[in-house]
Parts: sequence; C-alpha cells; structure tokens
Amino acid sequence: MELTSAAFASGISWFPYVLAVAVFLFAYSTLITWAYYGIKATTYLFGEHDWIELTFKLIFCGFVVVGASAQLSNIISFTDAMILSMGIPNIIGLYLLAPEIKADMKAYIAKIKKGIKISTLTKNGAELLIAR
Repeated sequence: MELTSAAFASGISWFPYVLAVAVFLFAYSTLITWAYYGIKATTYLFGEHDWIELTFKLIFCGFVVVGASAQLSNIISFTDAMILSMGIPNIIGLYLLAPEIKADMKAYIAKIKKGIKISTLTKNGAELLIAR
C-alpha cells in the first residue's frame, strides 16, 4: 500500500487519505464476509447449535488478534499455504472425475454432431441440459 500511496500522492496530494479509507473498508468487509460464511460452513458441517457458533466466533476472534499482531510476511505465507491446502483436494477431485467428464463430453459432442438441438434451462439455480 505504501508504494501505491506514494505513486498517487505524486499526482494528487490528498489521495493517500482516500486510499487509506478504501483499504480499511475493504479489510473490514472482508472480516465480516469471512466470519459470516465461516459460521455458515461450520454450522453446515457440524449442525446448528449455539455452542458451535460460539466456538467458531471465539476461534475467529482469536485469529483476528493473532493476524493483527503478527508480521505481514508471516500472515501472507500462512494464507498462501492455506489456499494451497484447499487446492489440493480440488486437484485430486479433478483427476478422479476426469473419466466421467470425458464420457459426458463425448456424449455431448456426439449429440451436437447428430444435429440434436441442445438448450439450457435454469431450474432452482441449477442448469439443465436438454436435448431436443
């Protein structure tokens, strides 16, 4: 943020203040969003109980304190490692489901080559492929 602030300050003297407010609002909204979706995911996995939500909130607040007091380089390294750890199961899932996806793609392309019209409909937020 320092480099961006200095770059904008060279052209617009008051812009670092605007940038500071924007960064604060982005950080605050990120905290709120991660807390909300974290509680939703936790209650989905473990059930909707008050003690589960309270435990999540306490752990979340504890990590906020740790994150605010730790060095930025350590936080970035930890964040990168956690994002990588989320990617590994997804990559494994891609490899496991690749044969099924390949078979579905072959069937889809075969229908297109036969001249069967393929249209998509949305029902309850899910897309359905309909061959006509």
